[in-house]
Amino acid sequence: MAEPKRANPLLAIDLGGTKIATALVSWEGHILCQENIPTLAEEGVQAVVGRLLAALDRVMGKASVPLSSLTSVAIAAAGAIDIEKGIVTSSPNLPGWQDVPLKDMIQTAVGLETFLINDASAAALGEHRFGAGRGVNNLIYVTVSTGIGGGIILDGKLYNGVSGSAGEVGHMTIDAHGPRCNCGNIGCLELLASGKAVAREAQRLIAQGSRTRIMELAEGELENITAITVATAARQGDALASAIISRAATYLGIGIVNLVNIFNPEMIIIGGGLARMGDLLLIPVRKAVAERAFQLPAQRVSIVPSQLGENAGLLGAVAFAQSLSKSL
Repeated sequence: MAEPKRANPLLAIDLGGTKIATALVSWEGHILCQENIPTLAEEGVQAVVGRLLAALDRVMGKASVPLSSLTSVAIAAAGAIDIEKGIVTSSPNLPGWQDVPLKDMIQTAVGLETFLINDASAAALGEHRFGAGRGVNNLIYVTVSTGIGGGIILDGKLYNGVSGSAGEVGHMTIDAHGPRCNCGNIGCLELLASGKAVAREAQRLIAQGSRTRIMELAEGELENITAITVATAARQGDALASAIISRAATYLGIGIVNLVNIFNPEMIIIGGGLARMGDLLLIPVRKAVAERAFQLPAQRVSIVPSQLGENAGLLGAVAFAQSLSKSL
């Protein structure tokens, strides 16, 4: 295969449980045009893929770029990915996505070489190449959003594991007697520390009669409560909201302690929607690591927020496509 022209942009897709981001991205990692739409995953695979393709068309139309000038399509998707076959094998946050050949579906529809990677692994690559992890050879990216995922960079390279599914940190067991996760396991970190977990705990406690400003911010409707609603109330001094955030952050910290002890990374990057909480999240996480991890790795690791924010997955998918294009 000929080396792609470095001036040619790529189409990038970040397919998550609640949002699909599509963008035209330069080879150097600059987002030229972007569109975000809701995933509406409950409508099924074909409906989601149809909206995704329509969003790609709109992005290209806005940028006035012909398909023939593009290099490839790079996809970051939530769930367990078979990288070699380009299949979403399962996804707790995309109901019904079992053995979906997403790479071939997009490649056939668009007519461009297509690459598929797990969204959190992509974000790790994005931060390593373009963001907070530049120059760091050993790092772990943890995304805390609708769910929790992770990506691992070892000796400067993405670690995929035998089947390409390494980094599913959200599904490590934290509470052996905890609730059952969508993945089928019990007591997963994702159930205890994700955005969904924060909102669900707030709804549960309020339904039991707890008094809090959260309901005022949610306009009196339980279903309007999100993790950001809870975080806003916590910043305003609401005791219940502060306790909920502290509990979730402590569970997240325990999960990160496991990563620190096992991998001894130089850096752990926290991304995803909950990373916008800043110190509300990071201070309890750092405290848990300082108290629970082995002393030397705890002293050596830096725990920092994402630099790329919501675009980490998009840019990481681009970095992944570039790495494979250069190796073919």
